[in-house]
Amino acid sequence: MQNVNKSEATSPLTTRFRSDTTMELSLAHPVIKAFMCGSLSGTCSTLLFQPLDLVKTRLQTSQTGTQPGSSRLGMMTVFLHVVKTERLLGLWKGVSPSFVRTIPGVGLYFSTYYTLTQHFIPEGSPGALEAVLLGGGARTVAGVFMLPVTVIKTRFECGRYSYGSVTGALRSVCSSEGPAALFSGLMPTLLRDVPFSGIYVMFYSQTKTSLPQEIRESHYAPLANFACGVLAGVLASLVTQPADVVKTQVQVNPQLRTSEAVRIIYMEHGLQGFLRGAVPRSLRRTLMAAMAWTIYEQMMARIGLKS
Repeated sequence: MQNVNKSEATSPLTTRFRSDTTMELSLAHPVIKAFMCGSLSGTCSTLLFQPLDLVKTRLQTSQTGTQPGSSRLGMMTVFLHVVKTERLLGLWKGVSPSFVRTIPGVGLYFSTYYTLTQHFIPEGSPGALEAVLLGGGARTVAGVFMLPVTVIKTRFECGRYSYGSVTGALRSVCSSEGPAALFSGLMPTLLRDVPFSGIYVMFYSQTKTSLPQEIRESHYAPLANFACGVLAGVLASLVTQPADVVKTQVQVNPQLRTSEAVRIIYMEHGLQGFLRGAVPRSLRRTLMAAMAWTIYEQMMARIGLKS
């Protein structure tokens, strides 16, 4: 048995297979590597933080806040209600369109960011304004391409639609509302995502650059990068929260225009209405972005590339 294992380990076929695999990885285009690293990082964070996204969507689309005595509807109330009525797995409702959106979407974001960085800033770290433009540009590309899946994901999570699958939902929307419905909420989506990404990348890159060199080169670098990501995520989430509320309303009610959604939110809930779902969204976006960037940068470093 030992002789067989030894011959298999040293056989020409095995050696050739390993050589071909290594050559394929080394010949892969850097943009493809960035896409793969981004997709894997986004997949991990999406699966972990999907319940926060569902709770945020339910808070923003709930009508109970307009009734007397029910204006204090909070995150834990929605969380417990979902678990009670839809069981624990109900918190992951909408995870399938989230994956369909995240795996290519985050990969597209990071590969676009990498391409822009290599083209405009081939060496060194971007400045504050450059970071805003890089993050905003990458998010614009990813946001426009993935908007149809974002619309479906929002409808899955709000609980008002009984779609069986992502493809079935896409067909249903196209047949009953027209393909244009898949791009509902484009403007508030861009007004939310582009500033978020720009602000996030700016704060993240600047705080990471300000770290002492001994920390950046130590084993604690991933933890320090994660902490920088958390700080950047909190600031970016709070700035873009009103646009997220408007985006959710337009995508759940595609007959609404952006201006109409703004007016309805203000009339029904006042200025506080634009902060509905701020806590779960801030938690999710902050932790997702921090985790995605940390995993992405570690993977890029391991394959010999830098973002």
